[in-house]
Amino acid sequence: MNRYDVVTMGRVGVDVYPQQISTRLEDVETFGKYLGGSPTNVAVATARYGHRTAVITRVGDDPFGRFVHKALRGYGVDDRFVTAVHGLPTPVTFCEIFPPDHFPLYFYRFPKAPDMEITADELDLEAVRDTRVFWVTATGLSEEPSRTATLTALRARGRSGTTVLDLDYRPMLWGSREDARHWVREALEHVTVAVGNLDECDVAVGERDAHRAAEALRARGVSLAVVKQGPAGVLAADDTGSVDVPALEIEVVNGLGAGDAFGGALCHGLLSGWDTARTMHFANAAGAIVAAQLACSDAMPTVRQVEDKLAEVARV
Repeated sequence: MNRYDVVTMGRVGVDVYPQQISTRLEDVETFGKYLGGSPTNVAVATARYGHRTAVITRVGDDPFGRFVHKALRGYGVDDRFVTAVHGLPTPVTFCEIFPPDHFPLYFYRFPKAPDMEITADELDLEAVRDTRVFWVTATGLSEEPSRTATLTALRARGRSGTTVLDLDYRPMLWGSREDARHWVREALEHVTVAVGNLDECDVAVGERDAHRAAEALRARGVSLAVVKQGPAGVLAADDTGSVDVPALEIEVVNGLGAGDAFGGALCHGLLSGWDTARTMHFANAAGAIVAAQLACSDAMPTVRQVEDKLAEVARV
């Protein structure tokens, strides 16, 4: 097996998005079906840039599970580490779309999502250790056996290569904020890159100010701290200092996939050996492209599309 550029681990499902914008879910008449789950979409986004990617996750033994496999293969993402859990349905997530900044999510992950049933003994630790970038999310820490599997994978990496923790705090998936803080801090001991918005940083390190949050993440041994600030842009801090990148002005259609597009572009920058400023500008533009479209996975851009967006911004 050739070495992977990126392996992601965690949440997967099917996103069911309304075709009617600014309409309550009970009044929506038609929907679109898309591949979903943040780490899964990050793998899709990174594959768009020509990198070899795979996802470690689990689905139900059902039609939506088969859709996940088909969609991953269609996007060029290796699905060999996606296994079925009999008796649990593949999760479905609905949302409402009220641009520019209101996108309520409704997770149907009952009685339990298959991606929470990833076990340590099924992990291909050789693939985990060997991939150039390994990406996990805090959601994977919210329940067992996924929590132990996630920590096992992180310990196997030993902070080798690039290991990313997406702080990805979804309060409805945790028993309490304090519980999330405990396990996120445990995971931070094993990663080299941490990415999150201001609320997620508050969960992780108790700071809501971007600069203090980045400093606190770095103090826990993270080499690169990325703090997303929504309309205020993104702050990134590493050994060379910090960089603030302003948000791009766009007409937002659906902001839900912007973070995943940002993540895929971040992986591309890290794999390409770019400096932090160049990586952040590229990732910001990728997120803006997806935020201006309805779909998430289908909308992940190519390198040319991101470069064209950056050139367009430079001309303004």
